[in-house]
Amino acid sequence: MSKLRWKPLEANPDVMNSYSKEIGLSPDWEFVDVYGLDRDSLLYLPQPCCAFILLFPITEKYEIFCKEEKEKQKDLQNSSVSVYFMKQTIGNACGTIGLLHSFGNNQYREDFVKEGSILKSLLDASSNLSPEEKGKLLESNEDMCKAHQKSASEGQSREISADEEVNLHFVAIVRVGTTIYEFDGRKPFPIDHGKCNEESDFVHCAAGVCLKFMARDPDEARFTIVALCAKQT
Repeated sequence: MSKLRWKPLEANPDVMNSYSKEIGLSPDWEFVDVYGLDRDSLLYLPQPCCAFILLFPITEKYEIFCKEEKEKQKDLQNSSVSVYFMKQTIGNACGTIGLLHSFGNNQYREDFVKEGSILKSLLDASSNLSPEEKGKLLESNEDMCKAHQKSASEGQSREISADEEVNLHFVAIVRVGTTIYEFDGRKPFPIDHGKCNEESDFVHCAAGVCLKFMARDPDEARFTIVALCAKQT
């Protein structure tokens, strides 16, 4: 990771929506809170829903699990050629990386990203780059940097400086084709969480991934989930 550090982004739908619209996400899509992972709670999420973003604590238990997971899934490293995956090279940029993984893996949708926008320009420029090259491209993108810093100063929580140590981390959970993936810029490749055959099943598949995170640290309560869904009119 480079020495460049950004202020951390808040897991707040209002902040994420303002940020997303500024860089070029279609106004037909918006982030909403996920209040529960049981079947009844998931029924309240607008459809279609195309991404979950999970904020969770990085604990010793999680770090140990990551080492074991890397060894088990190393044979999958080169099998995810159709996904949009970016390495995190900027400190505290995991919120933006999570957004970009959500947008990049849904850009096939009609009118999902505005033409001529900051987001469209970045996705087009990075489409054929390696995950490491994508991360470096984000480092040099002044428009994205300014938009992130502006959004990181919004919200209801106290302002955290770029140099402050933060032990919370964002990952994106997205269905690509018929597979559910966890996208984490700290990891060497996307994590395959199995089949999710229908788009209508996405919220249940994504909830299952989130529950795995919670089960690893049952004494932790610092989990926040937002979902990217079609805006209801």
